[in-house]
Amino acid sequence: MTAIQAFDMVLFGGTGDLVMRKLLPALYHQHQEGNLPAEGRIICLGRSASDTKAYLDKAHGLAKGYLGKAYNETDWQTFADRVIFHKVDAGNTDDFKALAETLNTFPDRSRVYYLSTASDLFAPICKNLDAVGLNTPNSRVVLEKPLGHDLASARKINDEVSVYFEENQIYRIDHYLGKEPVLNLIALRFANTLLEPLWRREWIRDVQITVTEQVGVETRADFYDKAGALRDMIQNHLIQLMTIVAMEPPASIDADAVRDEKLKVLRALKPLTPETLHTNVVRGQYRAGAVAGKPVPGYLEEPGVPADSHTETFVALKAEIQTWRWAGVPFFLRTGKRLQDRIAEIVINFREAPTSIFGKVAAGANKLVIRLQPDEYVRMYLLAKEPGNRPRLRQVHLDLDFKETFTTRSPEAYERLLMDVIRGDLSLFVRRDEQRAAWMWVEPILEHWRNSNEPPKPYTAGTWGPAASSALLSRDGLCWHEEA
Repeated sequence: MTAIQAFDMVLFGGTGDLVMRKLLPALYHQHQEGNLPAEGRIICLGRSASDTKAYLDKAHGLAKGYLGKAYNETDWQTFADRVIFHKVDAGNTDDFKALAETLNTFPDRSRVYYLSTASDLFAPICKNLDAVGLNTPNSRVVLEKPLGHDLASARKINDEVSVYFEENQIYRIDHYLGKEPVLNLIALRFANTLLEPLWRREWIRDVQITVTEQVGVETRADFYDKAGALRDMIQNHLIQLMTIVAMEPPASIDADAVRDEKLKVLRALKPLTPETLHTNVVRGQYRAGAVAGKPVPGYLEEPGVPADSHTETFVALKAEIQTWRWAGVPFFLRTGKRLQDRIAEIVINFREAPTSIFGKVAAGANKLVIRLQPDEYVRMYLLAKEPGNRPRLRQVHLDLDFKETFTTRSPEAYERLLMDVIRGDLSLFVRRDEQRAAWMWVEPILEHWRNSNEPPKPYTAGTWGPAASSALLSRDGLCWHEEA
């Protein structure tokens, strides 16, 4: 692993929710554990007039809540010594000149520009960084999602950023790729011989990838009503998880070797047609109900949501990968808000035994569950005989619980990814051709919805989504993991 040298981490959108809630706490954890060199600086930028002391007072008040038991007053003070605040407006070149004065006190350091802003500001920021000479060969730029709202806008943003930064300087971040169970899935597949012979169409019946939330749109109506669940979750997070499940063994763990194999999966996705769009994609929107026993409003009653909005808060779809390994194996992707539980998991359902000497055995007896949240574990489900004189079988599981197995603290996804950017490791970041292929596959869904007057299917908050979601699997004689 590459040693970390002195660096400057520049956080655009420094007063925003992502920086305060995720990025600063992630950097604090790495500072607390001694993983950041003493020479590393964190330069937070915002449009509001402020100074470093006022900014840190605000960050300090929030940090106590976000960090919980990890908060330590002494550690926070030494961490705060790294932080500098600058007022920077993305369109004001003079503000960037002042930033350059701060950065050029250490011209040889590696520089990370983390753009935690709206994507329409990416190009102006990169242009102004270049105008004042801050795009040096040892600079990297991190692009937060969503990168555009469709294929054309994503291409435009990438074209504009690539005027100033080379592809090997651009880090398109997807924090799901930094989660420990996802990395363990790669290790399970490619560091062991046990699963590889079974990881194919002959033995796997279906794959289910689910990321659900109990929360609604909350204060993000302005963003969410323009994005929807397909753009917010499917196009990036869930499709990326699918590529890791389905990719072939890479030649090495090097960034491009891994991303080459993920790209092959994306290019092998069976295109969605007008006919399959009707049967293979479910769009839903939550109505008033109760979540965890508390009444909640419907999406159309949320503050800031237009009364006639057709924005989807739920998507379930069936994908097919046209390769020798996966032909005929359905991949089901599902995400939604105001659902019954908060879960992120990958479920690999194996085929039933060809015959049973124990009588009728329930379908789905053998499965591998990779849980990403709220708990993190890998669990293999098998059938075992119950104690006693009769040959009764019961489903049991072999469990890899990360908290119980490993005593060291598991870093959060943003911690890992920020450290990879500082090191210059692109393995867990999305390459431009990957992103383009993902947009190309979801584009027919967006176009179909634009041209259709059919509203999303309603579902009651606190359920698992529209009934059509279960029907999607039942056509193949299957059911969702929690329904089994």
